[in-house]
Amino acid sequence: MGGDHGPSVTLAACRAFLDRHTSAALLIVGAPAALAGFSHRRATLIQASEVVAMDDPIEVALRRKKDSSMRVAIQQVKDGSAQAAISAGNTGALMAIARYLLKTMDGIDRPAIAPQLPNIKGGATTVLDLGANIDCDAEDLLQFAVLGSALVSALTGNESPTVGLLNVGEEAIKGSETIKKASQLLRIAANSQDLNFYGNVEGNDIFKGTTDIVVCDGFVGNVALKASEGVASMIGEFIRIEFSRNIYTKAAAVVAYPVIKAFKSRLDHRRYNGAALLGLRGLVFKSHGSADAVAFGHALDRAYDAARNNLLDRVRTRIAHAAPLLARHDSTTPVTPAALHA
Repeated sequence: MGGDHGPSVTLAACRAFLDRHTSAALLIVGAPAALAGFSHRRATLIQASEVVAMDDPIEVALRRKKDSSMRVAIQQVKDGSAQAAISAGNTGALMAIARYLLKTMDGIDRPAIAPQLPNIKGGATTVLDLGANIDCDAEDLLQFAVLGSALVSALTGNESPTVGLLNVGEEAIKGSETIKKASQLLRIAANSQDLNFYGNVEGNDIFKGTTDIVVCDGFVGNVALKASEGVASMIGEFIRIEFSRNIYTKAAAVVAYPVIKAFKSRLDHRRYNGAALLGLRGLVFKSHGSADAVAFGHALDRAYDAARNNLLDRVRTRIAHAAPLLARHDSTTPVTPAALHA
């Protein structure tokens, strides 16, 4: 029911998803009138009497709309009826409801939003957090690194993905005190083989694909996400204008069409839609609110891959191994391996 377009997009994406994945089943939650007419032998329609609006305050979504489609969907995960929940609705409400119903895993203080951004290597860089946590301390950033490593391992099969810490420079002396402490914690985690820490990275490294994972606070991460979407749209519009100026540029466009098509496909943000809310005791994925049917379909695919590749078990395993590092310590205590394992 959520997002800018609602069922006109999500139901079309659901039908296409079921056609692609013949062993998958969907529980589709929404208002009865909106779901009327949809039928598929591997889809079950579940009614909800309320909808969380995109501008609803978190308090309204969490406390007053207890039969919202968003809440009912996440309840399916809590009850074990579904392995994952996907929504294109209000991000703050989704995070609040998911955290309230599912709770966070032991050793994790804050769930993080972890989408993927395209890089020039032809793959994608996982970045977290992308907006759930504006103010983060060093321990939060360490937790994000552990969560991101589990996600990338589950989805790609790479058991030792590289982790970069987003900073204003690569040098260890740069950055705020929080970033410097986070860097120390990540290096200790690397020494204990809990992480494959590359070191500090800068904003352009996200798109270079320097590391598999980039860790940052939610404020910086959300700015990076919106900037990348803006740049992709700008490049696409620039190409359209330049190649439509006159007969010569149109002829050039015909010759260059295969390259242009491949380039636009690589930058198409729809391919990377679907961000995991990591750190919860259940799988929840957030689709972009403006997603069309293609983009929402990619969010469904991402959630499906996470479920069948046992993402939750992988996260639990990594958290258990890194438990001594994830425990919070007195800020006056020096950050050393001995202090962390005391």
